[in-house]
Amino acid sequence: MQISAILLSVCVLLLLAYFAGQIRAERQVHRRGLSYLHSLPFYYGLLTALWTALPAALLLLMWFVAQNSFIETLVYSQVPGDFKFGDPGERDLILNQVYNIAYGSILNGHAPPELMRAADYLRSLETRGRWTTAGLVWVSMSAVFLTVMSKSSPNLRARSIVESIFQYVFFISAFVALLITGGILFSVLFEALLFFDAVPFSEFIFGTEWRPQMPRHAEQEADPARFGAAPLFVGTLVIAAIALSVAVPMGLMSAIYLAEYCSRSTRLWVKPLLEVLAGIPSVVYGFFVILVVAPLLRSSLSWLSGDTLMVSPQSALAVGLVLGVMVVPFISSLADDALVAVPQSLRDGALALGATRSEVVKQVLIPAAMPGILSGVLLAASRALGETMIVVMAAGITANFTFNPLQSMTTVTVQIKSLLEGDNAFDNPETLAAFALGLTLFAVTLGFNLIAIRAARKFDERYG
Repeated sequence: MQISAILLSVCVLLLLAYFAGQIRAERQVHRRGLSYLHSLPFYYGLLTALWTALPAALLLLMWFVAQNSFIETLVYSQVPGDFKFGDPGERDLILNQVYNIAYGSILNGHAPPELMRAADYLRSLETRGRWTTAGLVWVSMSAVFLTVMSKSSPNLRARSIVESIFQYVFFISAFVALLITGGILFSVLFEALLFFDAVPFSEFIFGTEWRPQMPRHAEQEADPARFGAAPLFVGTLVIAAIALSVAVPMGLMSAIYLAEYCSRSTRLWVKPLLEVLAGIPSVVYGFFVILVVAPLLRSSLSWLSGDTLMVSPQSALAVGLVLGVMVVPFISSLADDALVAVPQSLRDGALALGATRSEVVKQVLIPAAMPGILSGVLLAASRALGETMIVVMAAGITANFTFNPLQSMTTVTVQIKSLLEGDNAFDNPETLAAFALGLTLFAVTLGFNLIAIRAARKFDERYG
C-alpha cells in the first residue's frame, strides 16, 4: 500500500467521523430542540473528527521519523561481512547501492546477489511497514471514534474545545514559521561569517572586481580570486530601479482606473487580465526579452544614435522593462484593493466641497490608501530584487561595474545560482560567497521593509 492511499483512507475516515458526530447532534436537536445542545451540531462533528485525527497524526509522524533509520538498520544487518570494510562511510555507500537496486537505478543483472537479496528485503520491509502503519492507524482511529461517540453528550462544550484547539494550532503554526525563518537566517549567517573569515568585509562590500574562481593549479596562483561584490549590487539595483520605474506608474494608474473610472463590467475582465501577468513563468518573459525586446531596443537605439555598439545584445534596460511589466500585477492588485477600501464618505465629502474627481484621487484617495500602495510597491521591489531567470537568460552573468543600463549586467541572485553549481567544496570561499551574497540581499530587503512599514504607519496615523 502506498502512502498516498493511507492518507486518502485517513481523510475518508475523518469525513465519516465528522458527519457521524454532526448527525448524532442533529438527532438530539430533532428530539429536544436546539436549546438542548450547548453548541451547534457543526462543532460536535468537527470535535469528533479532530479527536479521531489525533492518533493518525501521531502514528504517521512516528513512522515518517523512524522508518528510514529502522529499516536501514535491519537491511544493513543482512549485508554479508565481505562487503563491509570498516570505513566510516561504507554503511551509507552500501545502503545507497541497495536502494538503487531496489528502485531500478541499477539493473539486477549487474548487481551482486548479496545486494540483490538485501534489496528484496528492503522492499519487503517497506511494504510490511506501510501495511502495519495503515492497520494501526485504522484501528486507533476506530477506537477513538467509538470512544468519542460514547462519551459525547449534549452538555459537552464542543465549541469552546474546538476553538481552543484551533487557537493552539494557530499558535504552533506561527511559532514554526518564526522558527523556520530564524533557522534560515542563522544558517546563512553562520556560513557568511566563515566566508568573512577568509575575505575581508570591506573588500566584499566596496571591491569593484568580481572574479570568484579560486586558483586550482600552480600556474593560477598569480591570478587570485576577487570577491568585490559592488558590481553585483549595482546591477541588482539598476535592474530593479528600471523595473520599478515601469511598474509603479503602470500599476498605480491601472489601480486608479479600475477603482474609480471604469465600469463594473469592464473591471470584471480587466483586473483578471492584469493578474494573469503574474502567473506567466519568468522563463517565458526571458524568451520574450531575448527574441523581441532586446533586438528591437538595440536596433531602435542604434538607428537613433548611429552607433551599432552603443547597446549591448544583453542590456539591463531590456531586462528591466520586461521585469517591470511582470511585477505590475503586484502593485495594481494591492493598490486597487486599498483604493476600493477607502470609505465612501471621504469621496463624498471631498466632492461636496467642490473638488473634481481627479483632485479627489490625488489629494484624498491616494494618501488614504498609501499603506496598501506601499505594500504593493514593496512586494514588487522584493520580486524584482530576487528575480533570477530573466537576468540569466537576457542580461548574462558577467559582473560589469557600470551604471549604464545599455550594457550587460548581472545580479546577486544570478551569482548565487552560479556559485552553488558544480562540485566545489562546501568550505571553499567560492561556495561560501553565495551565503554572503544571500545575507547581504536579505539585509537590503529587510531595510526596504522597515522603511515601508515606517512610512505606512505615518499614513495610518493620519488617515486610520
